[in-house]
Amino acid sequence: MRRRSAVKTLALAAGSTLAGRNLAQAAPSSEAKLAATVDSKSILIDTTKCLGCRMCERACAESNGLPEPPKSVEPGEIRDTSETQFTVVSRYETENGPVNVKRQCMHCLQPACASACLTRAMYKTEEGPVIWRGDKCMGCRFCMLSCPFDVPKFEYHSANPRIQKCSMCFDRLQEGELPACVSSCPAKATAFGTRTEMLKLAWSRVYKEPDKYVHHVYGEHEAGGTGVLYLASVPFEQLGFRTDLSRTPYPTFTREFLYSVPFVLTMFPPFLLAISKATAGNRSEDSEG
Repeated sequence: MRRRSAVKTLALAAGSTLAGRNLAQAAPSSEAKLAATVDSKSILIDTTKCLGCRMCERACAESNGLPEPPKSVEPGEIRDTSETQFTVVSRYETENGPVNVKRQCMHCLQPACASACLTRAMYKTEEGPVIWRGDKCMGCRFCMLSCPFDVPKFEYHSANPRIQKCSMCFDRLQEGELPACVSSCPAKATAFGTRTEMLKLAWSRVYKEPDKYVHHVYGEHEAGGTGVLYLASVPFEQLGFRTDLSRTPYPTFTREFLYSVPFVLTMFPPFLLAISKATAGNRSEDSEG
């Protein structure tokens, strides 16, 4: 009877394993289908128009209840987003002179951060923005490790730490408003609409003034495509952009590993239990002998 029970346990564990693997393989395809069929909201940033006034920083802070950004920034200081600043503007010295560049979450079409999240706390909405849901987060920070743009930030010094990043003002979008950074830009360096509209706008500017822009819309294909797009007058590597990114979405590279993590955490204990029960009889016989 003991052996029969052990066999049943092994069979249950094997069945759970196969079910878990099938579920893991099925889930990404549905997410990829969603990303491919929804014409998500998008922001186009034209660096040739940016004045470096940093009004977008102030509007972002006010809209998200963040500390006021520093009033002055050292010339040439290259800044990164943080848990208290979701968007920052840096000035780069280039072959064509200084260029101001606004940074924030890129809102990838198939975000690595969401794919890496075991609890779906980091979530790609149907509208396009990638948001973080605190009630689902278990604090693993896989989203931080997986992001090719190093965007999600952790509140290390908080008693109740959160993952912080730009949400493209998702709450404002649901109320029919523009993202705060877009509505506050006095130079109209940012535009907002569907991704199709923003790509058309970007390429129309390139075609109308081919000598003004490099013939590349950053984010159109990088990392499988992003919801934030850029135009520039100089090659993007001069502005600190990653130019080594594949056109393949990052979840495609990491899917097997990412789904093996919950698989190991949930399926390995039943295997251990089955092995323990299967060998219990042998241990009993050895002790009696």
